[in-house]
Amino acid sequence: MMRTRPLKVALLGCGVVGSEVARIMTTHADDLAARIGAPVELAGVAVRRPSKVRQGIPAELVTTDATALVKRGDIDVVVEVIGGIEPARTLITTAFEHGASVVSANKALVAQDGADLHAAAEEHDRDLYYEAAVAGAIPLIRPLRESLAGDKVNRVLGIVNGTTNFILDKMDSTGAGYQEALDEATALGYAEADPTADVEGFDAAAKAAILAGIAFHTRVRLDDVYREGMTEVTAADFASAKGMGCTIKLLAICERAADGGSVTARVHPAMIPLTHPLASVRGAYNAVFVESDAAGQLMFYGPGAGGAPTASAVLGDLVAVCRNRLSGATGPGESAYAALPVSPMGDVVTRYHISLDVADKPGVLAQVATVFAEHDVSIDTVRQQGKDGEASLVVVTHRASDASLAGTVEALRSLDTVRGVASIMRVEGE
Repeated sequence: MMRTRPLKVALLGCGVVGSEVARIMTTHADDLAARIGAPVELAGVAVRRPSKVRQGIPAELVTTDATALVKRGDIDVVVEVIGGIEPARTLITTAFEHGASVVSANKALVAQDGADLHAAAEEHDRDLYYEAAVAGAIPLIRPLRESLAGDKVNRVLGIVNGTTNFILDKMDSTGAGYQEALDEATALGYAEADPTADVEGFDAAAKAAILAGIAFHTRVRLDDVYREGMTEVTAADFASAKGMGCTIKLLAICERAADGGSVTARVHPAMIPLTHPLASVRGAYNAVFVESDAAGQLMFYGPGAGGAPTASAVLGDLVAVCRNRLSGATGPGESAYAALPVSPMGDVVTRYHISLDVADKPGVLAQVATVFAEHDVSIDTVRQQGKDGEASLVVVTHRASDASLAGTVEALRSLDTVRGVASIMRVEGE
C-alpha cells in the first residue's frame, strides 16, 4: 500500500546535473512513487542566482539560503550537486544533524572527507549515497559495495574521465597533437575552459580514492593516490604504442598487493594492449574493469558524465534512500574494517616503455643495458633507430618497481651517450 504523505527532497544546486534531477523528479513522478512506495516532493532548491529562469521549477521553491533549507527539519533527503569542499561539507553535516539523509555527486568531497561524512551519517542514523560521484550513469559503487560484498576484489582498472579519454582517442585515431585534440574537446563541450582538473588527473584521482576504499574495505584518501597528468603525451608516444600493438589511456588503477597486505591507488597515462577491453573505449565514454577472486573479470561501461547520465545515478540513489526512510532502516555505510596500509608509488611493480635520445655509435646499447642490469631491471625488448650521429632507443622492460626504474633513469641520464629521456610510460593491462 502506498503512503500518501510525500517524502520531501531538498536540492542543493540547479546547474547541468541539478536541473536534470528536478526534471526527472517531475516527469517521472508517478513511476518514482510506485517504485519507492510514496510520492517524492521537491521541497526546495538552493541556488546562487535566484533570478535565473529555471523551467519546470516553481519560483517559490528557489532560495539562496541553503543552510536554512537543510535545517528545516521536514526534509527527508538532501541532494547535493553543488560540488567543491565548502559549503558542501557543512551543508551535508547540517542535513544529518537535522534528520535528513544525503545523496551526493561530490567526488572531491567524498575522496577527501568520506570517513568523516560517513561517521556523521552513522551518528545520526542517516544514509550517505554517492553513486554519481565516480562514473556518471555507470552503476559501479553499488555493485562493488553490495553485489561483490561476498567476494574479494583484487584490482580495479578504469577510464573514469570522459574528457581525457576523448582527447587521447582523438590523438590515437587522427594523429593529432595534444593541444589540437584539447581544442576540439573544448569546442565540443567535452572540456572545461580550464581543463586542469581533468587533464592533470585530479578528477580521476578523487574517483580512484573512492573506488579503492570501497573495493578494499580500507580508508583511502585523495592524498594517498599517486597522480600524473596526460599533458606530456605526444603523437610520438602513440606511434610507439601502435608499434607494440597498444594504445594509450589515462587510467585509474587500484590494486591489492600480491600478499594481500597493502593496497595502491594511482592515476597516470599508460599503454594498454589493443586486445584489452579498455582499449576499445572510445570518445568521452568511461569503463571500469574489476578483477575479483570468485566473479573473475567484470567490465562496467557507459557515459561517465553529462547532466542526464549523472542525474540517472543520483535518482537511483534517491530511490534507494527513500525506500530506506520508509522502512526505518539505513543502507550500507563505510566499510573500512580491513584497514590496509596504502603503499607508496615506489613500491608499485609494472612494465615500462622508455624512449631515449642517444648518440648513434657503437657500444651505446651495451652501456644502456648495463645500467638496467645494475638496477635489477630486466629488459624485454629493445628497438634502435639512428641517423646522422643521433639515434632513438626504445626499451620495454619486464615488470619492475617504480623505485628501481627511477634509479635506472637517473643513472641513464648520467651517461655521455644518452642525450635525453624523451618519454617514460607504464604498460598496463597484460
